[in-house]
Amino acid sequence: MGVVARTVLDAQDIDRAIVRISHEIVESNHGTANLLLLGIPTRGVYLAERIASSIQKNYPEFKLETSVGRLDVTMFRDDLASNPTKAVTATQIPINNLSEVTVVLVDDVLFSGRTVRAALDALVSYGRPKAVRLAVLVDRGHRELPIRADFVGKNLPTSAHERISVRLSESDGEQGVVIEQ
Repeated sequence: MGVVARTVLDAQDIDRAIVRISHEIVESNHGTANLLLLGIPTRGVYLAERIASSIQKNYPEFKLETSVGRLDVTMFRDDLASNPTKAVTATQIPINNLSEVTVVLVDDVLFSGRTVRAALDALVSYGRPKAVRLAVLVDRGHRELPIRADFVGKNLPTSAHERISVRLSESDGEQGVVIEQ
């Protein structure tokens, strides 16, 4: 029997979720001052860029070149020995001092929480931010660590054998979130 796939978010749903998340981030931060979005490669980077663009549409003072970056977590993962095929990408943090900044980590799917744990470890190697928040497009549950997202596009309770596939035009040529069984 083949893979059964069910689309749960289409391109318009993703766009609406990004706009909503961007508004929630600005509201939570009481504006855009000292706000830094760091995407976790690969799709988290694209989502961070989209969220940042959405914020900039409503808050022109929000400068993309100093407010958006990427945080590679590969070397901080606790499963690196069992999954050595992960490619290391360059971390790009556009500012030098994180101490007065609220960092919003951005990823596509929150599952066990292990990627976020690795991101927290990677982040503190660059400094100690004022606060760290987490934004995800999809929260599918099944946490193994006490981690939760502050900003969620869609909560999708899944079974452990299901797979969530996030497809973005930047990396996949199409957009959607699909549950595969």
